[in-house]
Amino acid sequence: MSFAGKVIDGDVRSVARLIRDIEDDMAEAREALKDLYGYTGNAHIIGITGAPGTGKSTLVEKLVEGFRGEGKTVGVIAVDPTSPFTGGAILGDRVRMQSHSTDKGVFIRSVATRGHLGGISRSTNDIINVLDAAGKDVIIVETVGVGQDEVEIVRMAHTTIVVLIPGMGDDIQAIKAGILEIGDIFVVNKADRDGAEKTVREIKDMLQSNRRQPGEWGPLVLQTQAVRGVGVPDLKSEINRHRSFLLEEGHIEPILEDRARQKLLDEIKDMVVGRILDRVEKRKDYQKVVQDLVLKVDNPYSQAERMVDEIIK
Repeated sequence: MSFAGKVIDGDVRSVARLIRDIEDDMAEAREALKDLYGYTGNAHIIGITGAPGTGKSTLVEKLVEGFRGEGKTVGVIAVDPTSPFTGGAILGDRVRMQSHSTDKGVFIRSVATRGHLGGISRSTNDIINVLDAAGKDVIIVETVGVGQDEVEIVRMAHTTIVVLIPGMGDDIQAIKAGILEIGDIFVVNKADRDGAEKTVREIKDMLQSNRRQPGEWGPLVLQTQAVRGVGVPDLKSEINRHRSFLLEEGHIEPILEDRARQKLLDEIKDMVVGRILDRVEKRKDYQKVVQDLVLKVDNPYSQAERMVDEIIK
């Protein structure tokens, strides 16, 4: 059986190896992704975002437990900050969600952002496709939690969940700054704390001012206590209801189309930039240009324009 065939068959070792090769930008991984692409598009992709300390990981753990109770297989991609020393994820998948580590129906992987903005790893989209092709029913992407740059998750997920906790005014400001538009479900976690009801009211007030068109999903505001599992069954039910809404109202196709378009443009951008840089560095005058910049004989703006014009003329 081919490598891609083993992934499609759900072989855990093959899935883990391919994800590792994707992160290392191996040529073999790119070939496997070509073979797997036709088997994608079946999983329900859930994006979970929010500031650090809101309890996203605990919430994910409880959701995994709930989906497994429904008999669904689950993939979890935990996007973590990049270690400045190794370039890898600071929080490893062995540390996270240990209660599911022996469950063959759950695949958990931590990936590093490696400086990529938007709370998403550059390889996240490819890893989603791998888990999708491997037959996972639900794929949960937990983002870094860095503020309003998190909006990139909406381009990948079918259902986007924004997690907040009471008493964090910065979170409300972040919502005002742009996250308001991306959330399908807002979760006030740690709802046993003082100020939970106030936070819920503030979010609902802001949602009412953000008018939706007829036929659009009306965002919900739920309260949970993830550590104790309180409110998580309701959250899972609403996620399933949102999935049904997307299917019944014909909203899945536009999401898939947007993902495909963005992936195509990202691939073209990476290839074009890579090839241009390679040609620039092989130029005979490259080192002289650099020295001229150091000596201030010339400027990088004019030189960049000249080189690009010569390459793509």
